[in-house]
Amino acid sequence: MSLTIQDLEKMQQQYPDYRMELVQGNIIVMSPSGYESDEVAAAMIAQLHNWVRPRKLGRVAASSAGFRLPNSDLRAPDASFVLAQRLRRSPKSFAQLAPDLTVEVKSPSDNLKELRAKVQEFLALGTKVGILINPDERIVEVYDSGKEVIILRDGDVLTLPDLLPGLEVQISDLWSPEFD
Repeated sequence: MSLTIQDLEKMQQQYPDYRMELVQGNIIVMSPSGYESDEVAAAMIAQLHNWVRPRKLGRVAASSAGFRLPNSDLRAPDASFVLAQRLRRSPKSFAQLAPDLTVEVKSPSDNLKELRAKVQEFLALGTKVGILINPDERIVEVYDSGKEVIILRDGDVLTLPDLLPGLEVQISDLWSPEFD
């Protein structure tokens, strides 16, 4: 039985504390991420927000923002960016488009192969750049439509010249700090 967005919305009303996605007619219940992976996602969101907002380039959202994709799936990346001209106002419900940038952060319960497939799905549906952050290995994978995957590590700088010219994120700034 293939479920619809209306089925997901009903289920979401019954279980408001759960994050859910609709993927190929199936509802996926998302478990909470680990603390470290959420802290890394927050660091990435902060970097994006601090670059995008003052320049009025578009919208940055966290993992609860759902996107109704062209294939009718409802997905929620850990972080996302949409160009201002594509989303002039924030929708009350789900954005009816693929974000221009999607970011996934590996949590302890995530499978890298599945995360890479999710990033590829977004790219196939119109996302310009997908980023997969793996705190376990301290690696950032950058998927830019039609280009080779770029692997970044500590000491490298993330740039997105075609999407967010001038943005520079030190990879080492994404990781959870250790306090003495």
